[in-house]
Amino acid sequence: RNIVRNRRLGLKTISFADHAMEEKSLHQKILDVVSERGSASSSALAKHLGYDHQTVVGAIKSLHSLPGVVNVEQRQTELWRLTGEGKDVAQNGSHEVIVFEAVDSKKGTLQSELEKKFPRERLEVGVRQGLVKKWLELKKTGTDDKLLMRKVKVVNDEVKSTLQKIAEQRLEGIGESQFKDLQRRKLLIKGAFTTFLVSKGSAFTTQIEKPVAELTADMIASGAWKGKTFKPYNFSALGLSPKSGHLHPLMKVRSEFRQIFLEMGFTEMPTNNFVESSFWNFDALFQPQQHPARDAHDTFFMKDPKYAAELPEEYAEQVKLVHEGNQYGSIGYQYDWKFEEAKKNVLRTHTTAVTARMLYKLSQQETFSPVKYFSVDRVFRNEALDATHLAEFHQIEGFIADYDLTLANLIGILYEFFKKLGMTNLKFKPTYNPYTEPSMEVFSYHDELKKWIEVGNSGVFRPEMLLPMGLPENVSVIAWGLSLERPTMIKYNVANIRDLFGHKVDLQMVHDNPLCRLDK
Repeated sequence: RNIVRNRRLGLKTISFADHAMEEKSLHQKILDVVSERGSASSSALAKHLGYDHQTVVGAIKSLHSLPGVVNVEQRQTELWRLTGEGKDVAQNGSHEVIVFEAVDSKKGTLQSELEKKFPRERLEVGVRQGLVKKWLELKKTGTDDKLLMRKVKVVNDEVKSTLQKIAEQRLEGIGESQFKDLQRRKLLIKGAFTTFLVSKGSAFTTQIEKPVAELTADMIASGAWKGKTFKPYNFSALGLSPKSGHLHPLMKVRSEFRQIFLEMGFTEMPTNNFVESSFWNFDALFQPQQHPARDAHDTFFMKDPKYAAELPEEYAEQVKLVHEGNQYGSIGYQYDWKFEEAKKNVLRTHTTAVTARMLYKLSQQETFSPVKYFSVDRVFRNEALDATHLAEFHQIEGFIADYDLTLANLIGILYEFFKKLGMTNLKFKPTYNPYTEPSMEVFSYHDELKKWIEVGNSGVFRPEMLLPMGLPENVSVIAWGLSLERPTMIKYNVANIRDLFGHKVDLQMVHDNPLCRLDK
């Protein structure tokens, strides 16, 4: 319909076939020149055939894809090119000529008047060049303003004409001093220019036939394939990337930490219960019921179900006694411990609640055997949200239970653990935890930040925590923990934790982030 309409209106209709013929004619012209001369450069072809250089390069690459027809050699040559300002001068004239023409030929023109007409930089260059070339002169007026007068009647814009010649690569007659002067004025730059030398190939011909890319059933049935030239397969070409999911950076770092624990002989604890009773989250860890961490502004309490269904009665009774005092040689906290408070459900504030469950389970065995456990999972705190804190995050925790472990054993295992993270320069600072004594904060020296940064917390579990469970008196438990988010933020250079975890995470960031390899 469009073809009929165009014919009726007297318009020329260009079809896809017309475009193909036009492209084919350029290919044919290139082959004819190469057949006549033996070889030709892309720049010479562009000039000889009257085509844009990039168009000729495209046609050469198309010919090169035909097996053996032409050989193509890439060459680098230095070429003068006009800058953006140079192109403007070549089209509209040099600054000095434009300013000269704006000056009144008889009375002259005040500099303040010219400042209203031209940008400051153009005016400064125009006046300066006009004075140097002795086309213009400045006269005082008795005020701060100056009068610009012509000294000659007519000027020739050699800068404009020279730039036009350079743009057309007609460099004959242009001296080296002119190139340097134009380059100094930032009207020219010297850059690399890529050309292609085309020569005859082993199967050179001027009669080209586009190779067939696909063998069809009709070709096989008719036998037409015998007279066809087929495009060779490119077995090194990359295929389409399969659509797949991508691991979040936290999961990549989590996998690395998990592998480190497994290499050290640890077993992973089951951590699938986000909701814990206050008993396991606080009381079993010898944390008093009036401790500030158990307030609503620090912990998320469950509304439904509000209370845990049951607690281990005998063990809970021992925990009650050690909290109230005078049990296992401890004075306790000297307060009235309440079952109702211990049964309140919370979103666990640390994975140490899982550690307490595992130690209690260990105490129920007939014969104690040493164990090494770890976990990496989510915990919840009722904290104000900012660039480094969220209401939920991941905690990494490990512990070893064995006979007669000491602080020296803890320090030794910490050195081995952090060594696998690429941290060898450690120091330890005493601190307080309700359920460990002694307790230590772990610091590592950061070579890039040039300062010590806290990387974890550690300690030896108190007897008030272990003995009520029924563990042997000479069994000690050493433990340590750190967050997963902090090393991930350092590893992936994330400044705001909300860009790493939560509803504002950019899914493209998850897609683009590289694999995690900790410096072990």
